[in-house]
Amino acid sequence: MHTPQERYSKLTLAKLRDELCLKDGFVFNNDYEGSPTAGAVKIPVRDTEVTVSDYDKANGITATNGSTSYAPLLIDKDKAVNEIIDGFDSQSVPDNLVADRLDSAGYSLAQQIDTDGGTVLLGGATNKNVSQLTKDNIYETIVDIRADMTKAKIPNDGKRYLLVTPDAMSLILKSPEFVSASNLGDEIKATGAVGKIAGFIVKEWNDTTANLAMLAGHPRFATRVNEWSVPVKVQDLSESGKYIGACAVQGRMVYAHKVLRSAAIRAVYSPGSLTVSLAPGSASGTTIATISAGNTGTTYAYKINPASRATFNQTSANYGGTALTSGTTEIAVSKGDVIEIVNFSSSKAVAVGYVAAAESDIKP
Repeated sequence: MHTPQERYSKLTLAKLRDELCLKDGFVFNNDYEGSPTAGAVKIPVRDTEVTVSDYDKANGITATNGSTSYAPLLIDKDKAVNEIIDGFDSQSVPDNLVADRLDSAGYSLAQQIDTDGGTVLLGGATNKNVSQLTKDNIYETIVDIRADMTKAKIPNDGKRYLLVTPDAMSLILKSPEFVSASNLGDEIKATGAVGKIAGFIVKEWNDTTANLAMLAGHPRFATRVNEWSVPVKVQDLSESGKYIGACAVQGRMVYAHKVLRSAAIRAVYSPGSLTVSLAPGSASGTTIATISAGNTGTTYAYKINPASRATFNQTSANYGGTALTSGTTEIAVSKGDVIEIVNFSSSKAVAVGYVAAAESDIKP
């Protein structure tokens, strides 16, 4: 059974990686220590570079100490697939049927991992609001992001990326400054990149988050951790006491994401996003969110680590969530949770804000 599990898991993982838009190596790195199945890993964080000093031929040089620190990351996502294939036991199910289910499992997992990864990126990003993006100012906006990232000492080593929503992509394609992807290497093309502009590798991101236009970053400063906790297999259900002549494709994957430096991730909203700050609540394990800018309506609702993000003009009834009063509502959170806050005007979503809860934001 171990050989099929290993083969099935590799096939599903290959499909998952192919379907991801926020790909490893392009948006996220996989640099961590420890086993995700243990519930937590450590991520190396090094914001300082090696010290360079003058060399003395007679006395040599004094050694310096490295300052690599490690940020703990709790594995907060545990997802599973469990699809029954009726009419077959585990030994007789056709290979093409298993392959089809594995293909579907890889696709579905990729969509969920991308959604969760995108939410963490937005929660840890530095926001830039542009009242109205047009084909005439979108290149200028991208150049400004480039300058901001350079000033923040984010490497300009050819790995900076720019994820662009479909509406913003149409503006870029109409912009006279857009550079064709014809000179991009095969490895970059494999990520789905469509071009390069102002030093960013540009990729279309079919995301519908309210008012979001672009997301820029560098893979060095955001980490993805994922691993099978239970490898994919075809499980015979004949001894379940319920199913006769049936089996199921089953497997579990654990994963998590973390932004290591806010200045390295830039989210562009048009016409804008909410400006949100957090402070400890009065009850243990709570935080209070205060909206100081970006609101055009008077009603707010929030979700913690949303399974899907709010879209522009989404109705409050359709969104659900929990009602929020700015500066008053105490929200129960854990360190690293991303809070999505939606501003409604006439019961329709007009702006969003994402903020990740730090330990200092939560009442002990």
